[in-house]
Amino acid sequence: MPITEAEFGASLPVDSYGPGFFRVAGTVHRGGLLVRAEVAGPWGGYDDLAPLEALAGAIDVLFVGTGAQIAYLPKPFVAALEAAGVMCEGMSTPSAARTYNVLLSEGRRVAAALLPMPGETP
Repeated sequence: MPITEAEFGASLPVDSYGPGFFRVAGTVHRGGLLVRAEVAGPWGGYDDLAPLEALAGAIDVLFVGTGAQIAYLPKPFVAALEAAGVMCEGMSTPSAARTYNVLLSEGRRVAAALLPMPGETP
């Protein structure tokens, strides 16, 4: 079976991640990350709601990476996003990054808020 390379055009994919960092379109970001097709920047975790609420109407779904393992998203976090009109889906950070990339390559309106992977930062 032939393997087709994903095409992202000018969009920003998550290239890789490791303990405490993410590489997005060749640029390294330390700590939590909020990424969408046009921009990537820091995300302060579940208490940092303003940049996520600002995505209302601009995306169809927000993938929330909960770290190395899947975890329930805090109920107040989900309630605040739903009230703002942002649908979110919690999953482990590796799964959230992969899912974001797949849907991004399809041209979908997605974003990912990713908690960093644990471990020592290089």
